[in-house]
Amino acid sequence: MQLFIVCSFQRVMRKTPGYWYSDKRDVRYYFLAPLSWMFCLLVFIRRFFYRINILSSKSLPVPVIVAGNITVGGSGKTSLVIWMANLLKENGYKPGLVSRGYGGKAGQWPQRVTMDIDHMVVGDEAIMLASRTECPMAVGPDRVAAIQSLLECSDVDVIISDDGLQHYAMYRDVEIAVVNGERRFGNGRYLPAGPLREGVSRLQEVDMIVVNGQGEQREYPMSLCNLSAVNMRTNETRKLSEFTNRKVHAVAGIGYPAFFFNGLKKYQIDVVEHEFPDHYQYNLQDLRFEEGAIVMMTEKDAVKCMRFANKFFWYVPVNVTLGNDFGQHLLMLLEKAIKRKGMMR
Repeated sequence: MQLFIVCSFQRVMRKTPGYWYSDKRDVRYYFLAPLSWMFCLLVFIRRFFYRINILSSKSLPVPVIVAGNITVGGSGKTSLVIWMANLLKENGYKPGLVSRGYGGKAGQWPQRVTMDIDHMVVGDEAIMLASRTECPMAVGPDRVAAIQSLLECSDVDVIISDDGLQHYAMYRDVEIAVVNGERRFGNGRYLPAGPLREGVSRLQEVDMIVVNGQGEQREYPMSLCNLSAVNMRTNETRKLSEFTNRKVHAVAGIGYPAFFFNGLKKYQIDVVEHEFPDHYQYNLQDLRFEEGAIVMMTEKDAVKCMRFANKFFWYVPVNVTLGNDFGQHLLMLLEKAIKRKGMMR
C-alpha cells in the first residue's frame, strides 16, 4: 500500500517540486501537508505491524543486500548496485539482481530480464543493470517472487535489490541507504509535502550509509562522474573533453537531471538542457533538434532511444568511485550473513 502511494505521488507530480529542497513554501505545500501527516502515520503503522509480526518478512536461502533510499528522486543507488555486483563477482560470488521494474508493462510478474527483452516490458533501469553487470536479473512488484524465480533457474548465491528499502516483505541481510549529498533530505517532510518516504531516524537502523558526494560521520562518500560518451550507432567512445566548446543537446529523464547536466558543463560543453520526467518514454519527435545537432543522454535514457538513434546520438555512462573501506565492510557483512544461513562457500 505504501509503495502504491509513493508511486502515485511520483506519477502525479512527475517533476520534483521546488519547495521540497527550498526554504520557500508555496500554496501546494500547505494544501499537501495533511496528506503528508497521513502518509507519515501509514509508514508508522506499517512498520509497527512488521515489528509485532502481524505482517511478516520472507526469509530467503541466500543473503539479500538492499540498496535503497529514504527519499524519492535520484541518489545514485543504481550506479552503486552495478559497482557492488562487479565487486562481488571479483571476489568469487555469483550475484543476482532484482528490482521493481518501474515503468515496465508486463502482463504478469515476475519477469526475467534478458538481452532481447523489450524495455517496455521490464523497464529501462532493468535493461541497463542486466547489460552492465551481466548478472541474472528478475523484476516485479513482489521482490520475494522475483528472487525465487532467479533461484529456480540460476545458481546465484547472493541477491542485490536495486531499491526496496521499504519492501519489508523481503527479509534483508544487509541494508545500504544511499543519500544525495547535495539535496540530502530537503525540507524534512514526508510525501507529498516533502521528499521523505521514511523518517531520517530510519538511517540509524541501516548497516551502511553511502553519500553521493561528501559524506558526514558514519557515511561512505561515493563519487559519480562522467568521463566519456559512447555513440549509439557505432559504439565509438570519445572522451567528454573532446566536446569542449561544442553545442550539445543534453537529454535527461532521471530522478536528478542536474547531476547529468552539471557533469557535462564541467568540460565547458555548451549544454542545452532538455529535462524530462523520470522513466519518460521517448519518441523521435521529442529529440528532433536542428540538423546535425549532437544529442547526449544518460545510459538509462539510451535504452529507450536506441531504435531511432542516428550517428549524432551519444550516451554517457557513469563511473563510480568508492573507497576500499566500503567494499571491505560489505564483504565482511556478507560473510556474516552466509554463516548465519549455514551456507557453504
